[in-house]
Amino acid sequence: MTDEEEKLFGIEKLNIKRSEIPAVTHVDYSARIQTVTKDTNQRYHDLISKFKEKTGCPVIVNTSFNVRGEPIVNTPTDAFKCFMGTDLDYLVIGDCILDKNKQDQNLKKDYTKEFELD
Repeated sequence: MTDEEEKLFGIEKLNIKRSEIPAVTHVDYSARIQTVTKDTNQRYHDLISKFKEKTGCPVIVNTSFNVRGEPIVNTPTDAFKCFMGTDLDYLVIGDCILDKNKQDQNLKKDYTKEFELD
């Protein structure tokens, strides 16, 4: 196959690292990026800035999250259930920061038995 044919069919992407944060990069290399500025949401911007300072990663999953097959999180209870069924380490809701390691492990949910994983 020529270089032009590979580009046409997207084959050249097979050997490219998707992202430093693959969890937010779809298999077609797209992502649903949302930005936050101090002007639009000072508190959330401060949280993201502090997270970047501590981890080097300037990305936080926003409140629109779910596990495939489940509805999008809509309440704090939904968020907690989703949190306990995923590999997320922390959940921030308002002034509360939940550490997965400090939660009752009996509340963990195993979605792998319910849904095919990506």
